[in-house]
Amino acid sequence: MRAPTIRDVAESAGVSKSLVSLVLRGSDQVRPEKRDAVLRAVRELGYRPNAAARSLSEQRTRTVGVLLNDLRNPWFVDLLDGLNSLLHENGLHMLLADARLNRRTGQDLTGPFLDQRADGLVVIGTLPDPAALDAVAARIPVVVAGAHDPVPDGVDVVAGDDERGARIATEHLVGLGHRRIAHIAGYGAVGALRGRGFEETTRAHGIAGQCPVEPSDMTEEGGYRTTVRLLSRPDRPTALFAANDIASIGAVSAVEELGLRVPHDVSVVGYDNTSISRLRHVWLTTVDSAGHEIGRRAARCLLDRIEHAGGPGAPGQRQLTVPSLQVRGTTAAPLTD
Repeated sequence: MRAPTIRDVAESAGVSKSLVSLVLRGSDQVRPEKRDAVLRAVRELGYRPNAAARSLSEQRTRTVGVLLNDLRNPWFVDLLDGLNSLLHENGLHMLLADARLNRRTGQDLTGPFLDQRADGLVVIGTLPDPAALDAVAARIPVVVAGAHDPVPDGVDVVAGDDERGARIATEHLVGLGHRRIAHIAGYGAVGALRGRGFEETTRAHGIAGQCPVEPSDMTEEGGYRTTVRLLSRPDRPTALFAANDIASIGAVSAVEELGLRVPHDVSVVGYDNTSISRLRHVWLTTVDSAGHEIGRRAARCLLDRIEHAGGPGAPGQRQLTVPSLQVRGTTAAPLTD
């Protein structure tokens, strides 16, 4: 049995093939009753458009490349959900690649998306070599999401206000009465902004001298090792603010293995409000960096650039989402200070 064609759909709906094409492209130039007839015929016949033929006629593949800094980061799940929801609503599909894996295997980070003729590219997270975007940004629309690193002209950036989020987290701990607060720091531009927010807040409250900053790699193991070092100090902190939720999980494990309790002896605050933080046995106080909203805004920026790809490139814009604090079960007032 042969597959139904666009001619079959047109005959069943009583319209022309060109009108069927307009409906399938989502055109608003079709009367509602004609659109309904075409969509009804599509459903009844089980018609599926020929993607390759449509790509040739539209000179688009209706695919968007998505390059993740590290596929293991759970925060990217919310961002991807927001990104994909809007892309899907507009008939686009994602091609996903893991930059970490590509680096390990020596593969080009962005070249495959050009080879696949992707309509655009969304880069999620910090890339080790931002210059890798130069060549691809000159050929297709590019948006960076969740990072603050320098980008080529004409590339939009959508990210959280990480400095503000760190201030909110630190103010929460200060407000509970903590004076010895340690920061398990991150890396890159995001880590630097979160560290700056922490340090500015502790200085404003006159407690910076009691609030050490320890570097970490933002992994669970890194958070664990850093916490062991911090809690081995004679003036051990009564609260820890980690640069992300993953490091916070390592911090909680270290606190408990050292015979202390969270939050009875040590309060812990994370960052990103990932699904890990919402697990009942974790119930982590954390900064919500609005990952889903960042994803949707990034998709909107890319769709706008794709729509105007034939004209002169507009200057890149930078958008920041507003963070908020999710107070759960890992923070409380210190016993003594």
